[in-house]
Amino acid sequence: MQAAMIRQFGADAAVQVASLPSLSPVANEVLVRIEAAGVNPLDIKMIRGHMQTVFPARLPYVPGTDFAGVVEAAGPQAHGVKAGDRVAGRRNPGDGGAFARYLLSPAEALVVIPDAMSFEQAAALPTGFGTAHQALFDAGRLQRGQRVLVHAGAGGVGSFAIQLAKRAGAHVTATASSRNLGLLRELGADDAIDYANDDFTRLPPFDLVLDTIGGDTAARSWSVLREGGTMATLVDFAITSRDGRHGAFVFFSQAETALREAVELFDKGELTIPIDSLFPLEQAATALDKVASGHACGKVVIRTAR
Repeated sequence: MQAAMIRQFGADAAVQVASLPSLSPVANEVLVRIEAAGVNPLDIKMIRGHMQTVFPARLPYVPGTDFAGVVEAAGPQAHGVKAGDRVAGRRNPGDGGAFARYLLSPAEALVVIPDAMSFEQAAALPTGFGTAHQALFDAGRLQRGQRVLVHAGAGGVGSFAIQLAKRAGAHVTATASSRNLGLLRELGADDAIDYANDDFTRLPPFDLVLDTIGGDTAARSWSVLREGGTMATLVDFAITSRDGRHGAFVFFSQAETALREAVELFDKGELTIPIDSLFPLEQAATALDKVASGHACGKVVIRTAR
C-alpha cells in the first residue's frame, strides 16, 4: 500500500511516499480505498511535532485526517455501511492515515456521500465545515440578526463559516485579499473587506468575530467586538475574556454530526465547497506547503488515486 509518511517529527521532516503493509478490517472496522484527502493546518502541526502532547503519534507517521473513498471490505461487527459505498470521514489526528491509498475506520465514523458529490468535495468537508460550525454555534452561540466578522473568509474554514452564518440569518462581513473578494460575495458575505487596503476596525461593532489568523489581526479585532460579544479563535488556545467581551478557543474534534449536516446541505444545493487545488499523492509535500503559505482559496486536496 502506498502512503505519504514521515520518519521523524520536526520542521525538517521529509514527507515521502513509501510502501506499507496491506490492511484488513476486524470487528467494527471498515477498509476504505481512499480517493481524496483534505489537507489542513493541523496536519502541518502534527508533522512538526507541535501536537504530541495533545495527539501523541508514533513513527513512521502517515499524516492526514480528512478523507473520502469507497468501502472495500467490512469487519463482522461493522454496521451502517457496506462494500461499494462512497463515504467520507475524519481520523483522529494522532492516528492520521489519510494520505494513503487505504485506511481502516470504525464503521460508525463514516458518512455515506451522494453520487453528485465528488470525492474531492467530500474530502474537503470534515475539518473545515465542522470547525466553522463549532465556532459559530457552539463557541459563538450565533443568533439570527447578529453581526459576524469572518477573517480569511476565502480559506478552508472561513468559506464555510460565511455560508453557515448567512444561512442562520446573520449579517456577514468577511476579509480576504483583493483577488478573492468576489468569492466572498458569491458565498453570501454582505460585506467583503480587502484586508490589505481596508481598515476593518472602522466598521460598526460585531457580535461575533471568527479569528483564523491570530497575531495583530486578532489583537485589533477586539476593538470591533461589542460588549458581550465573542471572539472565537482557531489560533490562540490561551485566549481569555476582556472588558466584558468573551474569548473562546475552538478545538475541533468530532466530525460525524457536522459532516452529515454538510452532506444534507450539499444534497439540497445549499452548500458550495470551494477547492483551491489538487495534488497527487506523490506531491503531498507540495500540498502541505500550499496550506502553510496561508494563501489557499478554499481547500487543498490530495488525490490519492492514480
